[in-house]
Amino acid sequence: MNYATIKPTDVANGPGVRVSLFVSGCTHMCEGCFNSEAWDFQYGQEFTNETIELIVKNLDHSYISGLSLLGGEPMHPDNQKALVPLVEKVKECFPEKTIWCYTGYNFERDIVGDMAQRFPETKRLLSCFDVMVDGKFQLEHKDLKLRFKGSSNQRIIKVQESLTAGNVILWE
Repeated sequence: MNYATIKPTDVANGPGVRVSLFVSGCTHMCEGCFNSEAWDFQYGQEFTNETIELIVKNLDHSYISGLSLLGGEPMHPDNQKALVPLVEKVKECFPEKTIWCYTGYNFERDIVGDMAQRFPETKRLLSCFDVMVDGKFQLEHKDLKLRFKGSSNQRIIKVQESLTAGNVILWE
């Protein structure tokens, strides 16, 4: 997997000050995407163990609330394998910090209903995520007043609560 950038301090992609990893590779190709250069799976730099260590180091500050994964598309099957060691290490080192994942996939249909059945990495990732922002960005529903999402069709989902309940529980 490649990644486009790491933001060591980000206040736009989840509550508090966060570390954000923008992965490379996306097949959604949403019109109006703010990060279309990251659609290319070869864009950016190679994601390595050193990258994981850098992210963990960036998280090791009391003012950092957590990690946000964006893209590109973190939940694309080609990216999931590389992200598992990162999110598991973050949960191990910083259990009090939250992990947010932004995806263009639909939580029920694509993530839980399909990928979690076919890819063991999906279940491992879901077990570490606190919140998932799901749904493709839709330019016709773009709203700059929305908090932590780009278009009104997207949802902010409490992952663990939703998995336990068997239906989507929204983050407010």
